[in-house]
Amino acid sequence: MSSQALAGALADDRRRAVFAAIVLGAGDVPAVVARTGLSARDVVTAVRRLVEAEIVADDGTALRVDGERLREFARTAEPAPSPAADPREKILRTFLRDGRLTRLPAQRGRRRVLLEHITERSFEPGVRYPERAVDDALRAWCDGGEADHVSLRRYLVEDLLLARDHGVYWRP
Repeated sequence: MSSQALAGALADDRRRAVFAAIVLGAGDVPAVVARTGLSARDVVTAVRRLVEAEIVADDGTALRVDGERLREFARTAEPAPSPAADPREKILRTFLRDGRLTRLPAQRGRRRVLLEHITERSFEPGVRYPERAVDDALRAWCDGGEADHVSLRRYLVEDLLLARDHGVYWRP
């Protein structure tokens, strides 16, 4: 498991809520639904993504956090670079607050850095997403900021970070 895979798996509010419910002892989908208030469909989707990221195990009878996998990740993870070492970090700190997009940069280079960050954390390569799933993921980034998910989606397609065909999107 890479740090990007872990971050991607936990980048969505619903997946974090589902993960937290499982950590706190919810052992099946109905229990997670009861603890989180999410729809069964959202919970099943989140569980599938967490299982694919190998941080939640589903043996068919119960859900559990794969503690050994998380310990393995902690042992092998590279330390985060200092913010001063990466100019991209300054751009991200400027336009993101608490994981939310405050506004889109006007300068194309800065916008590209931000769009790459959002793409890497929201969409897995090779996975095809219906437009609704893309909109939901992008709404989470835009919540409370000046940018809207439709503009963000358009920029992602224009910058070739997402491909689109008949309402289905994927990372090329």
